[in-house]
Amino acid sequence: MISPNPTVLVLEGEVPPPQIASIERLADVRHARAAELADALPGAEILFLWDFWSDAVAAAWPYADSLRWVHIASAGVDRLLFPDLAASDVPVTNSRGVFDEPIAEYVLGMVLCFAKDLHTTLRLQGQRRWQHRETETVTGARAVVVGTGPIGRAVGRRLTAVGMKVGGVGRTGRTGDPDLGDVRPFTELHEALAEADYVVLAAPLTDLTRDMIDAVALASMRPAARLINVGRGQLVVEKALVDALTDGRIAGAALDVFATEPLPASSPLWEMPNVLVSPHMSGDAAGWRDRLVELFVDNLGRYRDGSALRNVVDKQRGYVPRGT
Repeated sequence: MISPNPTVLVLEGEVPPPQIASIERLADVRHARAAELADALPGAEILFLWDFWSDAVAAAWPYADSLRWVHIASAGVDRLLFPDLAASDVPVTNSRGVFDEPIAEYVLGMVLCFAKDLHTTLRLQGQRRWQHRETETVTGARAVVVGTGPIGRAVGRRLTAVGMKVGGVGRTGRTGDPDLGDVRPFTELHEALAEADYVVLAAPLTDLTRDMIDAVALASMRPAARLINVGRGQLVVEKALVDALTDGRIAGAALDVFATEPLPASSPLWEMPNVLVSPHMSGDAAGWRDRLVELFVDNLGRYRDGSALRNVVDKQRGYVPRGT
């Protein structure tokens, strides 16, 4: 039976969640850091993973004696779905919808940066060098978006709006998708890559997508193509990408996510002139923390009312199915 005033345990990180009073109006709230989680879990009905990078939940799981719902303040759930949680009947919800448009805007910015050679312009400006160059047009350029969830769809809409030809790659193939045009199944990934001027990775990290951009996939891409990754770093075999960029087998990459974060100072990606590195910030537009809390509060109200939760993750697939 759902408690009229459920106990919410907030797993905090370095920056505490804003608007905590909005949660306290609907629940009894506890706070814990990762080292305190096991002691704080007993009796907690809801776990709000504000620190979405933490791996502490798996170790503390045996102490979750009353848990009925886990919510994570991120779109990705790959770090959370350890076997015991995945096998349990405790539902997991994510923060799908908060990051879609900011990430789509980031992707559009990276496309324009490459096409108009803005990164080189900034470098030359710093050197006080006047060097005329020709640039590219994005109108008519072909983009393939790998991942057909809300973020991939938002990317598709943005790129279509500036005149690009957009296609997708997803779990199942289809034609005439309203946001992504013709969508190829993952079994045809390499064929899709061969058609693209820009390859955008917006897929969740699952057994199907891990390391999907390997040396063979990169060899399928055009020499003039650019790779943009806003999904997870582990979608890409980083050494194979470095080799492809070094050898000129692809023209460039814009990377917001990496296999190891922060990206080690020793990584050659930092100094490559055809690589744009950002510190996992593509979705973090001003006010994003407030929007994360607002989404959780909306779901908390649904939980108290006995209504269906938003953004329920399919724990076997590792993402929220389309249409839920």
